Amino acid sequence: MAAMMTRLRDLLQRAWRACTGPRMIYGWRHPDGRWLPHTRISSATQVESRERLDIGDHVYVGPFNLLDASGGLHIGEGCQITTHCALLTHSSHQALRLAGRRYWGDADPPGFVRRPTHLDAYVFVGPHSVVMPGSRIGRGALLRAYSYVDGEVPAFAIVAGQPAVVVGDTREGDEAWLSCRPEHRRGYDAWAGRPREPGD
Repeated sequence: MAAMMTRLRDLLQRAWRACTGPRMIYGWRHPDGRWLPHTRISSATQVESRERLDIGDHVYVGPFNLLDASGGLHIGEGCQITTHCALLTHSSHQALRLAGRRYWGDADPPGFVRRPTHLDAYVFVGPHSVVMPGSRIGRGALLRAYSYVDGEVPAFAIVAGQPAVVVGDTREGDEAWLSCRPEHRRGYDAWAGRPREPGD
C-alpha cells in the first residue's frame, strides 16, 4: 500500500509540474504579421515591448531569460539564447543615481540609455550572459556562459568573461566537423559563406 501511495504521489507531482512548469511555445507572430513556425520561446521568458522585437525564424529562447526590446532588439535567424540571459536595449542605473527622486516623471532623465541591440544569424548565447544596450553580435558568434558583452563582437568569435573578450573562432570547430561530414557543407556555406546582407 505504501509503495502504491508513493507511486501515486510521484505521478501527481509529475503531472502538476507538467501543467504549471515552463514550456516551449512553438511559433511566433512577428510584428509585421509574418508567422515564424520554427521559432520557440519559453513561457518562462519575459519579453518586454514585443512590438519592437525583430526576430527571425528557427530561433530558440529557453526559460528564465529577459528580452528587453524597448529600444529595438534584433535576433537573427537560428539564434539560440539558453537560460538566465538578459538582452538589453535600455539602462537607467546611471539616470537613477544622477536624478535621484527627480527621475520619476522626467521625460528625458540625465544618463538614461536607450539603444538598439542586434544579434546576427546563428549566434549562441550561453547561460547567465548579459548583452548591454547598443551591442552588436556578429553572425555565428558564441558567447560562453557568464559573458558580459558591451559593444561589438566580431562574426564567428567565441567570447568569454566580464567584460567578454575574444578567445576563439567558431569556424575552427565547424571546419573540423564539416571535414568529416562534407555532405553538410552546402547548408553551412549557404549562411556562413555568404556576404553580409542588410539586416544581418
